[in-house]
Amino acid sequence: MLPTENRLRRREDFATAVRRGRRAGRPLLVVHLRSGATDPHAPGESAPPTRAGFVVSKAVGGAVTRNQVKRRLRHLIRERLLELPPGSLVVVRALPGAGDADHAQLARDLDAALQRLLGGGAR
Repeated sequence: MLPTENRLRRREDFATAVRRGRRAGRPLLVVHLRSGATDPHAPGESAPPTRAGFVVSKAVGGAVTRNQVKRRLRHLIRERLLELPPGSLVVVRALPGAGDADHAQLARDLDAALQRLLGGGAR
């Protein structure tokens, strides 16, 4: 489970990450990253935490499959929060193949997308 301060909840935050952030697509998922976005509601003395949200549509599968994919992605992103710049907004959108993928395949695609977004990968 993601800590409360690391959850992306508001529609405006999802929209900001998707519309103004960078995007990296992989076969199982698409990652949108808005680096160092500042939250106007956060106090100015400390850097805001990195927040992540997930979009898993019905195209991925039934309710059980969608929830399983969300749980796996939440677990994976929690392990990678420290690699992201403080104040970043991350939206992970699962593609239809994610429902049939195992944990290792999701991890591989997530790592590749984050590496590309953070400037470590070739285009």
